[in-house]
Amino acid sequence: MDLRSAAQARGIATGFHDARGEFYDVAPDILQRLIDALPAPPARRYLASTIVIRRDPSALDGNHEIVLATAVADLGWVLAQEARIIARGEVNGTSIQLAGELLKIGAYRLELRDTAGAVVETAVVLVSPARAHTGYFNRSWLLTTQLYSLVSDRNWGVGDFTDLANLIRIAAAQGSAGIGLNPLHALFEDDPTGSPYAPNSRLFLNPLYIDVEALPEFEASWRQRVTDEIAASRAAPLIDYGMVAKLKMSAIRQAFEAFQLAASPERVASFERFRQQRGSLLRSFALFEAARQAFAGPWWDWPAESRDPARMASAPLDDSLASQVAFNEFLQWCADEQLRGCADLAASLGMPIGLYLDVAVGVRSGGFDAWLEQGALVRGLSVGAPPDLLNTAGQDWGLAGFNPVGLEARAFEPFREMVRASCRYAGAVRLDHVLGLQRLYMIPVDGGAHGGSYVAMPIDALLAVIAQESHAARAVVIGEDLGTVPDGFRDRMADWGLFSYRVMLFERGHEGAFLPADAYSANALATFGTHDLPTFRGWQSSHDLTTKHGLGMDPGETQDARDYALRMLTARLRNDGIDDAGFPGVIEFLSRSPSRLLAVALEDILGVVDQVNIPGTVSDHPNWRRRLPASLERLSDRFGDRLKSALAGRQI
Repeated sequence: MDLRSAAQARGIATGFHDARGEFYDVAPDILQRLIDALPAPPARRYLASTIVIRRDPSALDGNHEIVLATAVADLGWVLAQEARIIARGEVNGTSIQLAGELLKIGAYRLELRDTAGAVVETAVVLVSPARAHTGYFNRSWLLTTQLYSLVSDRNWGVGDFTDLANLIRIAAAQGSAGIGLNPLHALFEDDPTGSPYAPNSRLFLNPLYIDVEALPEFEASWRQRVTDEIAASRAAPLIDYGMVAKLKMSAIRQAFEAFQLAASPERVASFERFRQQRGSLLRSFALFEAARQAFAGPWWDWPAESRDPARMASAPLDDSLASQVAFNEFLQWCADEQLRGCADLAASLGMPIGLYLDVAVGVRSGGFDAWLEQGALVRGLSVGAPPDLLNTAGQDWGLAGFNPVGLEARAFEPFREMVRASCRYAGAVRLDHVLGLQRLYMIPVDGGAHGGSYVAMPIDALLAVIAQESHAARAVVIGEDLGTVPDGFRDRMADWGLFSYRVMLFERGHEGAFLPADAYSANALATFGTHDLPTFRGWQSSHDLTTKHGLGMDPGETQDARDYALRMLTARLRNDGIDDAGFPGVIEFLSRSPSRLLAVALEDILGVVDQVNIPGTVSDHPNWRRRLPASLERLSDRFGDRLKSALAGRQI
């Protein structure tokens, strides 16, 4: 098989059209490195690797026909769910008839067997709702922010879950349907960058968001010993994640020891319920974290028994390791309880969405998810994006993405667990770079953003899993569909019930004119910008252009182009009878759109100039480390009358 054929067999694009519509031919050495990193799919004669059946719950009595690629004789079939056989029969020439009453929503395994009972071929069968859950709310608005950036008179230098609860109360009083947040995924607590989009695991929470003083076992006297350190952490000009981690881990360790000695029966029972609910995943995560703290270097350099999740899970633990594992489970329980409390509070206040949580597109290759799912995640390749109009150098996010062959081999369980964990307490979730459901731009490690290509993903299977989990959790799913969007992708996403992500800065048409409000789709979240784009004030003042030039970056836009865009914005607003060209005017404009959700950034309400993150920078710019300029205690009066008026038509 020649190089290009070998690449195509693995779903690797040998060429693609870039954001400018120009065709890019992928170099042979890049193709070879991608081929070496990705397994070839197993040969198949009869069945597709995955069969998706979309069902209307009111029509489950209809049969479903599965057509084979070629006619067969003397083959039987078995439909199974885990170890339980659901149905069996004989192949009828080129088809299998499955009775509709057997096809409840879920994942199955279809096996073709010969007359001796040996399995000839298998396929994953996903029976899903026809569409994802689309919610029970009308046109509403959400307040969005970065949880770590919240400032209060009581936190320890980083926003925490008690701050979130207080923000929920403030937002509910203003008529918000919920709070949108950065990913809350577990990170490496010793990572100084604190990027929430570079997680250790998407299955568990970042314990730095725990309010230590809210733990029943925490002793107030302990706080008195570190009062100065807490004050220094809170006063630091930028968030010092290392300092916060040191303080909080020590404090929670004290609380854990008190829990072990004298926890109430109710607390012990609650902890055990959590352990049972999260099961082997929690145990594996706690073991991994204990090993990460014990061994130097990434997990692939650990001793052999610790590189293998199954061997580690079955190995006996000495007292010291067992205590560390229990502590890691305790950390996750504390975080889970406090986040659940926030979700319950939002529900009690009548917020129809409650929490709107973000899901990162990939994970750190040295983290738990990549260790646990070594066949489903590709450690040797990095996810990113080719050069486009906004990021002219392209992007290498340094994250491991899913491997399509490995996902299918695991019946999509790793992807399912990720979606399920994200929806656990959310009324809505946002999938970062949702284009990755159809194709992921993968780059060989150290290859540079130009040195990659697209890898095809099993999009219908992934959408089916999303629909299953969305309905189970009653959570709306929003796809961040920005960038180089394949033809027909947004229509496909809409057909499956996913909301689109409409960013006003990009909603422009002929000669750069801003599109009218009625051009926005209904099942969408409308917003002015994102965490990767300038704030309104930063955009209006061209601060983002100045900052990027100072970093030696091409901002992808000239000052003349920005001046023209500002004139176009004013023209759009005045055309709609809005004289205010400030942020309240923009919100009034977006409020008139048919989009069922409108996101209003707290950074824009407070007039923040610097954007949260500048893609393409790490240590040369303080991404993810800035605090908001106003504390929660003084936030309510920052919702001016003009902004309240702009949101009047979207009150819950």
